[in-house]
Amino acid sequence: MLKRIHLLLLVMIIMLGSCNVSELTLYVSHSDEAAQDDHAFRTIEDAMEMVSRLRNEGEKSPITISIKEGGYYLSKPILITPDLGPLNLRAASGAKVTIKGSELLDLSWQKNEGQLYVSAYDDDRIIDQLYINGIKQVLARYPNYKDGDLHWNGYAEDAIDSVRVQGWSDPAGALVHALHSGEWGGFHYKVTGKENGKLSLTGGHQNNRPSKMHKTYRMVENVFEELDTIGEWIHKNDTLYYYPIPEVNLAEAKVEVPVLKHLIEVRGSEKEFVKDITIEGIHFEHTSRTFMENYEPLLRSDWTIYRGGAILLDGVERVEIKNCDFTDLGGNAIFVSNYAKKIAIRGNHIYRCGGSAICFVGSPEAVRSPAFQYGEFVPLNEMDLTKGPKSDKYPGACLVSDNLIHDIGTIEKQTAGIQIAMAMDITVRHNSIYNVPRAGINIGDGTWGGHILEYNDVFNTVLETGDHGAFNSWGRDRFWHPNRSYMDSLVKEKPEMPFLDAIHTTIIRNNRFQCDHGWDIDLDDGSSNYHIYNNLCLSGGLKLREGFDRTVENNILINNGFHPHVWFENSQDIFRRNIVFNSHRDIRLGAWGKEVDYNFFTTASDLAKVQEKGVDSNSITGRVAFEDPVNGNYNLKPESDAYKVGFEEFDQSQFGVQNTRLKPLAQSPKIPQLIDDLGGDTDNTYTLLGAHMNNIRTMEQRSAAGLDETRGVIIQDFEAGSDFKTSGFLVGDVILGYEGSEIKSMTDLLKSYEGSKWKSAVQVEVFRNQQPINITLKIK
Repeated sequence: MLKRIHLLLLVMIIMLGSCNVSELTLYVSHSDEAAQDDHAFRTIEDAMEMVSRLRNEGEKSPITISIKEGGYYLSKPILITPDLGPLNLRAASGAKVTIKGSELLDLSWQKNEGQLYVSAYDDDRIIDQLYINGIKQVLARYPNYKDGDLHWNGYAEDAIDSVRVQGWSDPAGALVHALHSGEWGGFHYKVTGKENGKLSLTGGHQNNRPSKMHKTYRMVENVFEELDTIGEWIHKNDTLYYYPIPEVNLAEAKVEVPVLKHLIEVRGSEKEFVKDITIEGIHFEHTSRTFMENYEPLLRSDWTIYRGGAILLDGVERVEIKNCDFTDLGGNAIFVSNYAKKIAIRGNHIYRCGGSAICFVGSPEAVRSPAFQYGEFVPLNEMDLTKGPKSDKYPGACLVSDNLIHDIGTIEKQTAGIQIAMAMDITVRHNSIYNVPRAGINIGDGTWGGHILEYNDVFNTVLETGDHGAFNSWGRDRFWHPNRSYMDSLVKEKPEMPFLDAIHTTIIRNNRFQCDHGWDIDLDDGSSNYHIYNNLCLSGGLKLREGFDRTVENNILINNGFHPHVWFENSQDIFRRNIVFNSHRDIRLGAWGKEVDYNFFTTASDLAKVQEKGVDSNSITGRVAFEDPVNGNYNLKPESDAYKVGFEEFDQSQFGVQNTRLKPLAQSPKIPQLIDDLGGDTDNTYTLLGAHMNNIRTMEQRSAAGLDETRGVIIQDFEAGSDFKTSGFLVGDVILGYEGSEIKSMTDLLKSYEGSKWKSAVQVEVFRNQQPINITLKIK
């Protein structure tokens, strides 16, 4: 009875203390005021417990938990269940609030040998991340960490070879990371032992396209014998070993180890969902790495995924996450799972996380006749041919807006800034996404479309993988079969099948994309029912692999062009009114869709090449006349000939984040030099993959090189780390061929490069010492 009276008094105090009597406010503070204030709490957990008690007592008003300045360590994830809403969890006005999934350690460091320090730390949990004074330290590894290097900040072909393994006394617990052999994401393994110089491994389940490890891109960590340099550490046999960086005073240092996989879980169900939750203005950091957790395949895409993140939403409606920061996370940042409607994720800064930034992933229970790997196919006589989803257990009508996402996928490589799978009507707007190992935005399947991607700025993508795009999609839906001849006959007999899952058109418009190691826009296997228009593509062009009903119009494809691959006979695809810098790079095309015409080509030779293929009869060439291409303004001047094919101007001033907090922090893509300015008559120097080059254009240059005619591109010098230099090219080499194409000028070289840069290595013919030789150029 006394507890009930105290609770009722507390409710009255809270209501009297609130500005709006229809809303209750609880406060969380580390200060001594909390001990003297009846509606203030020292921990978020205590405040959440009070919310639960209030709801149990019948309180239905919205409740706000206002958190005052400070760092708050969680002992377990904050759990928000259907009975707790409406609830607003926010930082107090002007307060910097950090919620951490780490523990603060109280250690007694002792100097060991040389610069090595040790401290007893008895903990059975896996400790694979360590922060000293807020800075992440390097788990003992081979090769050693090198800031700025791609692929885990350093990779080595001999990372786990037998000679090295023989020197490890007890490698159990070591972690091996490797790319897929085709560079389609990555794999992660845990060492369970060794025998005769060969490691015993478990794992490798983090990719839906099984393969061997890549022979070159490998790294191993958590090996005691590799503890050999400043900043490295390891936890072994209840002891923490550490080589401190010079500026650290270990006696006073703050030492933290992440221990929680999730920080907030908002959990309901399709029938009893959580609703009306807001999470605002909070800095989230320190979650444990999750790459060895259970992963599930995302239908027949190349992905498997861990269904979780720093914030997990599952069985929810009307949840908003806004103006938060997510950093130094071991896995995904925000994961929207299963039934989730009207979710808004806006104004957040997500960086330095091991997995993906934002994921929308429905349940395969909502998919009719699902298959789960590339080679699988549900027999037609067993297939459910009903259109659309089977249930409502998927994210829908959600918004991702004004988020700054960069430097993610630091450990996992099959990741994306924004991942969408088994979802419907997701709007992705005004996000800046860059410095990512794979796609900036990925759509894993055709179920169920209706997405709108607009005004995003996506660049520096596919940095550590291959055969992908800044935007990537798959559509291996019910109609798709790994046997192409069977699939051809199937869709000919049942032309409605591609639209059983891709029931709504996905729109990609008014974005800026850039990918230097693939395509700017890549619609891969089966991707169907897309409308792509008003996009500025700065580097990789646009690829359409087999699929149906894709309309691509009014896009600008800087220094590149159109890549149609293995189309269906009656695809109904349209490519029109686009500005292209290259001839179409078609591969095994049996038909050219519904319409490929009325495009503008920057050179007559490229137009002539495509017209020989029977397309683009009404396309033209001429003067493109951009306003200020040097500074990235590709609006057309009034005199541009591109207007003659019906090209229309579109807004190029609103790419990426727009809010005042994040816009000053956001980077912009590097603006490329136009290749139509690099013909044989120009002496301008161009930089490609770190090599400075010029056209051979004078008799003196020709004579000095020993050429029989004035042609080719000569290498003048290299920048540090140039791909040309590391591949064995020399100053004075004259490039005469690239992947089988003749190179007469820088324009030819750039066009050949742009057309094949999705490959990890290409063949280049150079003239050296009066002789032609072939060199393999490794692009990454």
